[in-house]
Amino acid sequence: MMKAVRYYGKEDVRLDDTPEPEVGPGQVKVAPAWNGICGSDLHLYFDGPIPPAPFTTEPHPLSGETLPVVFGHEFSGVVEKVGEGVTRVAVGDHVAVEPLLVCDECPACRAGKYNLCEKMGFIGISGGGGGLSEHMVIREAFAHPVGNIPLDQAALVEPLSVSVHAIRHAGIRSRDDGEGKVAVVGGAGPIGLTAAAVLKAYGVRVIISELADVRRQKALDTGVAEIAVNPAKEDLVEVVRKATNGFMADIAIDAAGVSAVVDQLFSVLGPGGRIEVVALHGASYPLDILAQLTLGDHIIGSCVGYAHDHEESIRLIQSGEVDVAPFVTGKITADRIVEDGFERLRGNPSEVKILVSMK
Repeated sequence: MMKAVRYYGKEDVRLDDTPEPEVGPGQVKVAPAWNGICGSDLHLYFDGPIPPAPFTTEPHPLSGETLPVVFGHEFSGVVEKVGEGVTRVAVGDHVAVEPLLVCDECPACRAGKYNLCEKMGFIGISGGGGGLSEHMVIREAFAHPVGNIPLDQAALVEPLSVSVHAIRHAGIRSRDDGEGKVAVVGGAGPIGLTAAAVLKAYGVRVIISELADVRRQKALDTGVAEIAVNPAKEDLVEVVRKATNGFMADIAIDAAGVSAVVDQLFSVLGPGGRIEVVALHGASYPLDILAQLTLGDHIIGSCVGYAHDHEESIRLIQSGEVDVAPFVTGKITADRIVEDGFERLRGNPSEVKILVSMK
């Protein structure tokens, strides 16, 4: 048996004794080291289950599990055992886990876009184990060696990969693509800050728009943004116009999930600019296609998760082009996850990423 934090439903997580998983062919057994608390974890805890989380009576099609499930999907760990046929990793390797459940059979999977799998699930949300446990099993392809990256920083490879995917989706894949461009990032939470860090690594000048003073300061102190604007007190359009000599932004990243922020991002785009929606919106957004897209020759893109992006995230950290260490604002143990994790993160803009250890 092993210890694991299991999610039972709204405001109900428990530190349980659960069976230890067995490793099979093509699989890797990992001892999780650090697990980051994600915004989706907060939503699940305070508001209750949402897809792709399993429900009480309807099992997830890939994990076959219903509630309760082991929690945690942003994590790093150490390889404990490898199954038959595994060659990419060895016992003792430090890894960042790509926590996906995919079918390998649907059109998206066969096209290499497995983040759009028709049966998509997340380990740590949909079943299949999770990072808030003493041991878990993952397919070999989703255990990514991190070399000498400290394991606490390696836990941020997962959220960093969300940002890498979004920026690649926007057409920026290297410094050759980014040099000379300007981006406006709406929101300076974990995804907004990591998106800004990736943009900077690719040579893009970054302006962040964020209401919270402490998060704007974090963006400036870490150097991921050149300018940080409070849109409630400053005219974001004028700030961008001045910073770009009137050319406006080439790229805008929505990391806030608020309609008013999307409105502002459209207003700062230059001719032919692109807006990339990364945040999840709980309400519909009224899009004026003629005014917001056609007449400005603008492009709107949206993306979810990641596919084939973890290796680039690891490279960016290893090379020193992205420093995720300042984004770790707390470390706690699993027995205090509610008090020192969920409750501390809720409505507290000074926190970016709290990491949880089972020890």
